[in-house]
Amino acid sequence: MDHATQHDRLLIVDFGSQVTQLIARRLRELDTYCEIHPFQNVTEAFLRDFAPKAVILSGGPASVPDAGSPRPPQAVFELGVPVLGICYGQQVMMAMLGGRVERGEGTAEFGRAMVNATGKPLDLLEGWFAEGPEQVWMSHGDHVAALAPGFEVFGTSPGAPFAITADPARHFYAVQFHPEVHHTPNGRQLYANFLKIAGFTGDWTMGAYRDEAIRMIREQVGDAKVICGLSGGVDSSVAAVLIHEAIGDQLTCVFVDHGLLREGEAEEVTGMFRDHYNIPLIHAEEQDRFLDALEGVPDPEEKRKTIGRLFIDVFQEHAGRIEGAAFLAQGTLYPDVIESVSFSGGPSVTIKSHHNVGGLPEKMGLKLVEPLRELFKDEVRELGRELGLPERFIGRHPFPGPGLAIRCPGEITRDKLAILRRADAVYIDQIRRHGLYDEIWQAFAALLPVRTVGVMGDGRTYDYACALRAVTSVDGMTADVYPFSHDFLTETATRIINEVRGINRVTYDITSKPPGTIEWE
Repeated sequence: MDHATQHDRLLIVDFGSQVTQLIARRLRELDTYCEIHPFQNVTEAFLRDFAPKAVILSGGPASVPDAGSPRPPQAVFELGVPVLGICYGQQVMMAMLGGRVERGEGTAEFGRAMVNATGKPLDLLEGWFAEGPEQVWMSHGDHVAALAPGFEVFGTSPGAPFAITADPARHFYAVQFHPEVHHTPNGRQLYANFLKIAGFTGDWTMGAYRDEAIRMIREQVGDAKVICGLSGGVDSSVAAVLIHEAIGDQLTCVFVDHGLLREGEAEEVTGMFRDHYNIPLIHAEEQDRFLDALEGVPDPEEKRKTIGRLFIDVFQEHAGRIEGAAFLAQGTLYPDVIESVSFSGGPSVTIKSHHNVGGLPEKMGLKLVEPLRELFKDEVRELGRELGLPERFIGRHPFPGPGLAIRCPGEITRDKLAILRRADAVYIDQIRRHGLYDEIWQAFAALLPVRTVGVMGDGRTYDYACALRAVTSVDGMTADVYPFSHDFLTETATRIINEVRGINRVTYDITSKPPGTIEWE
C-alpha cells in the first residue's frame, strides 16, 4: 500500500503466528507505521523497494530444524537496520547467523513464565527488571541451543536459557517470548525501546491517515461513482463518512436490511445517515430474500457464504441502476482479513470466513474500495472521532455483517430470530441500566438450538435456552469474559424469562478467546 510513503516504515515478516497482527497493533499504539508481509513475499527486490527502517521477525508454527522450514532472505540481516526476532523469529535468526536450534525435549514452555535478567545492560531492556523478574508469555517447543557469533544472553527463563539475546553492535535482538500479547505486561515498553533504537519519530496518527486515505480514495476513484455497503456498524459507517468526505455525491450508500438486524436498528441507521450526514442512501428491504435462502441451513460457514453471496447480488442490482458506478466500498478491517486468510497469502491457519473478505465475482464488474482494510477496531473508532461521528455511535459494540444469523446456531427461522432479537434487546438494556456498556467490548445473546423443560406458574414449558456473552478486549483478537456479578446475571435472567416468550432458561458463556471465538459461529 502507499499510505507509508510519507512515513518511516517498519516491516513485520510473518511466519504464520496467530498473533502476528498483535505486533502491528502494539506498534500502531506507539504511532509507528508498519506492514505485515508473509515471508515468501519478502524477497531481496521487495526489501529494496520497501526500504524498512527496522524489521521484526514474527513467531510461527514451523520448526526451524525441519528441512524447508520458513526463512527470510539473508538480505534482511544485511540492510544495516535493527532486527528483532520473536519466538520462531529468534530461532530462525540464530540458525541463519551461525547458531543452533534444537527440538524441545524438556524445555518447552507454554503460558506464563518469569524471565530473569543476567545483569548486563541493554538498550532494548530500558525500564525492564526494575522490580525483579519480568512476566512474559511463552509458546515454544524448540529452543536455541547455541548462540550465533556476536550474540550475548541478557535474560533467562526456566525453559529458555537464551530467553533474551542480542548482538548490540549490529542492533540485532531476539526474544523467545511474545511481547505483543497482554500476558507480557511490560511488552509495550520493549517495543517502544526497539522503535527508539531504530529512530522512529511516532508520526503515524489517525489524523495523518485520514488525510492520506482521502487522497488515495480520490486517486483510485477519479470521477466514477461508488456504492457503499452500509451495515450500520461502526466500520461501514466510518468508511462511508470517510469516502463521502473524499468524493461527496459520487457516493451512494446501500443499507441492506436482511432480516438479521437487532431490534430497531434499521430505523436508527437510516435516520442517522439521512438526517445528519445527507449522504444518498438506498434502504434495500431484502428480508424475505435472505431468510428464504437461509431456511434449512444449519452450517455456519454455509450461512456466511450465503449471506455474502446475497449481499453481492443486492449490491449488483443497485449498482446497475446507478449510472457510472464502478466501485463497491466496504468496511473490511484488518482482523477480518487475518481471520479469513493470512494477510497477503501468508501461512496462518484460516479460522472462519468473513462475508466481506475475498474479493468480488467478475460478473459484478466493480472494483473494491476498502479504506479501513489495514486498521484495527480501535483505530477505526479514533478515525471516526477525527471525522466527527458522535461518540455514542463510535462506542457501539461490534456487530457482525451476518448479524443474528451467527448468533442463532443451527437452522434459522423467523420465529427464532424474533425471540433472539427481543432477548438481546433486554440484555443490552440491562447492561446500559447498570452503567456497564462502555466497560464491555462486545455483548450479545445467542439462541441455542435446544429446548429445555421448565415450569412457569403451574404449567410445564418446553422452550429455548439462550446464552449471554460479554467480553473485554483491546483488539478483538484475544478476549476475556466480563465478570458480571451474580446479582446482575440473576436479575437479567429473570427479565429475559419474564419478558421474552419462548425462552425458559438463561446461561452465561465464560469462555475466553482463545480457545473460543467471540461469536458463537
